Amino acid sequence: MKRTNLTYILSKKVLGYALFLSFLAIDNGFAQNRSQQAPQVLEPIVQKIVVEANHNSQLESLAFELLDVVGPRLVGTPGMTRANEWALAKFESWGIAAKNEKFGEWRGWERGISHIDMITPRVKSLVGTQLAWSPSTKGKSIQGEVIALPDVKDSLSFYKWLPDVKGKFVMISMPQPTGRPDHNWEEFGTKQSIEKMNRSRDSLALLWNNRIKASGMSANSIPSILEDAGAAGILTSNWSNEFGANKIFGARSYKAPSLDISLEDYGMLYRLADKGIKPMIRVETSSKDLGNVPSFNTIAEIKGSEFPNEYIILSAHLDSWEGGSGATDNGTGTIAMMEVARILKQVLPNPKRTILIGLWGSEEQGLNGSRSFVLDNPDIVENTQAVFNLDNGTGRVERINGSGFVHAYDYISRWMSAVPVAVTKDIKTEFPGSPSGGGSDHSSFVSAGVPAFMLSSLSWGYFTNTWHTNLDTYDKLVFDDLKYNVILTAVMAYKASEEPALVNREQRVLPADRDGKPGVWPPIRQPRRSGVGY
Repeated sequence: MKRTNLTYILSKKVLGYALFLSFLAIDNGFAQNRSQQAPQVLEPIVQKIVVEANHNSQLESLAFELLDVVGPRLVGTPGMTRANEWALAKFESWGIAAKNEKFGEWRGWERGISHIDMITPRVKSLVGTQLAWSPSTKGKSIQGEVIALPDVKDSLSFYKWLPDVKGKFVMISMPQPTGRPDHNWEEFGTKQSIEKMNRSRDSLALLWNNRIKASGMSANSIPSILEDAGAAGILTSNWSNEFGANKIFGARSYKAPSLDISLEDYGMLYRLADKGIKPMIRVETSSKDLGNVPSFNTIAEIKGSEFPNEYIILSAHLDSWEGGSGATDNGTGTIAMMEVARILKQVLPNPKRTILIGLWGSEEQGLNGSRSFVLDNPDIVENTQAVFNLDNGTGRVERINGSGFVHAYDYISRWMSAVPVAVTKDIKTEFPGSPSGGGSDHSSFVSAGVPAFMLSSLSWGYFTNTWHTNLDTYDKLVFDDLKYNVILTAVMAYKASEEPALVNREQRVLPADRDGKPGVWPPIRQPRRSGVGY
């Protein structure tokens, strides 16, 4: 019995070892086949694109000129005018025809200095800045006590309190219970302390929202109510949930200056006021109201040789908010598309189709530049092969969505297959995908039935660190990633221009909405061509 078992065991081991060797041989065969696969052979034009993008890149100089020299590019400001003029001159220096095309006008405003100091109970320079389009102190110093919105029972109580704001700076944002972002708490906090902080934050948010609601006012209408009651200024703190980052948007006041204060300084002022210390601040600002000024898109083109009236559009918005310098939103998209244009002009001076570069204005206020272009240029829209849009940050492109076009897989796959595998290997695609009705400028074209695609980037902390914040500056750019995006976009634009005919625009049947109604393709929306009422 023992001998039989031993023989059985030994035979099983031999059989198992033989099977192992067989699988190993098969696996080695696959590996050998993989290793014997011919390396990707790039087309000559693609090779030239790669060499130019990697060895003669102009990205850093473009970023310096746009972000550090021109600076932020808020619609209606001299900064936006400088940007349009800079882009025009840069295209022309590369031999690319360009023009600044007016699509509307906006409330003109020029930023001046912002000096904000606490003078009681001690002296401290505060970290803060004017909100966009804020009224100024006309270069004079004004000072006053800092108070917070009261906890009132109803709108009648609020209006009884309102005379107390005269000559004072009123805090209208919720004070944050912590200046540490969630990832910092998760790394170092105990489970109990994290849960306690989350409960505290949620409770405070609920109480603050109820405070706003009880006043009978919306958060957006409160600034004008306060300034009409004689407030010296409006203080906000729009924290971006990351160390040192605040969102900087537009003022809702028209007479009293509106100032965004850092989380740290805002919290200090709130605690002092809440404890009855009555902090005093001194403010000096010198911005200028410039009246209505024209708004432009910068449009450049490399004329097509065979189909000059058919188009590939390289899309990016040139404007920005202006708490920082608009580096990742959307300086990165702008300089990448400009670099693509420069390279294509050099290596493909006579593309089959016209390569059009659209640097849009007033994207941040509702895609106004690109929506205007779509409505103002029906012949171009009707004959556009594809739109490639870069917007959301400095990272490598990681996703391409088919935007709801049934046959997008066919042509996007063809174009991407010509791109170096090192660039495309980590890109995820979704076909046919879904059409976007907003969010970025490709949506303006999708709504008109044009195959337009968002080249979505890796985050790099975009939404908390840089999107519309004071930290959206040159130093956040990752130039190696931007080079990948330049190569990807340049090659896809080249391949799209080489197609024998315009691609199929058939739209998918959209799923029903939550109410069971048939899905509807996003409609073309009217742009704001004026800043009145914004």
